[in-house]
Amino acid sequence: MHTMWKGSISFGLVSIPVKMFAATEEKDIRFRYLHKTCNTPVRYVKRCPQCNEDIGDEDIVRGFEIEKGRFVILSEDDFASISPEKSKAIDILDFVQLSDIDPIFFHKSYFLSPEETSLKAYSLLREAMQSTGKIAIAKIVLRSSASLAALRLYQDSLVLETLFYPDEVRSVRETPLYGAHPTVDPREMDMASALIAHLSAPFVPEKYTDDYRQSLWERIQAKAQGETVTAASATSPRGNVVDLMAALQKSIEAAKAGNGGPPQPVGATSSEGAPTKPRRTRKSS
Repeated sequence: MHTMWKGSISFGLVSIPVKMFAATEEKDIRFRYLHKTCNTPVRYVKRCPQCNEDIGDEDIVRGFEIEKGRFVILSEDDFASISPEKSKAIDILDFVQLSDIDPIFFHKSYFLSPEETSLKAYSLLREAMQSTGKIAIAKIVLRSSASLAALRLYQDSLVLETLFYPDEVRSVRETPLYGAHPTVDPREMDMASALIAHLSAPFVPEKYTDDYRQSLWERIQAKAQGETVTAASATSPRGNVVDLMAALQKSIEAAKAGNGGPPQPVGATSSEGAPTKPRRTRKSS
C-alpha cells in the first residue's frame, strides 16, 4: 500500500511515529467520455464566456458568491494566513466509548502502522485501548485542513476514522413527516419482531457483493470479445401494500422455509425477483 501520510500519535507526553494508509477504495467501474463520431476521448477546456477565450490555471482565482453575480475574491495569501499550523501529529483530545458516536459522523478510514522504533509504544496504546474499551478523539491536519478524527482498534491494528463536525450533519428534523408516530397494531409489531428474529444473523461482510458492478464488468468483457449482449426483460413495478399483516405473515413463512434468500419486500409478489444478469450470445461468423 502507498504511504499517504507520516507523523505521530501524540498521547500525553508520548509520541508514537506512524504511517497512514487509505483503508478503503472505491471499486466503481469508471468510463471515459468519447466523441461518438470517432470515439476520441473528449477534452474539457476552461473557458471564460464573458471574454470568449480559453484560460489556464494561472488565470483563475477563487471567489465566494455572496449574492447572485457578486463575489468575494480570496487570494492565496488569504488562505495561507488562516491555514491551520502544519503538524505531523495526531493529537488525542479525549477517550470515549465507541457506542457514544453515531455512525453518521464517520467519514473515511485509514490504517495506522507503527514505525519500527515505535512498535512498543504503539502496542502499549493499542493494548490500553483494548483493556479499557475506549477509543480516542483526535485532531489531525490533512491536506492543509484540520480534521476531527476517531482512533480505534481494528483487527489488531489502529485505525483512524475522520469524522464530520456536528454542523456538517444535517438535522433529521428537516425531513418530511419527522416525528410522525402512527398507531402500531400490537399483532403487527409481534410479527415484525418475529421476522427480524428469523432474518437475524452474524455480520459476514464477504457474503455481500456488488451485483451491478459484476454484471457491468461481464458486459464489458463480453463486448470486448465481440459478443452480442441482449438486455434482460424489465421487471414489473412492485405493487402497494394492501394487507400489512398478510405481507408480514408471508415474509415470515418465506424466512422459515429458508428459500435461499431474503423474502420479497412487503407488498411484492413472489414473481418479482431481482433483475437477472444480461444474456450473451456470440455473433455468428
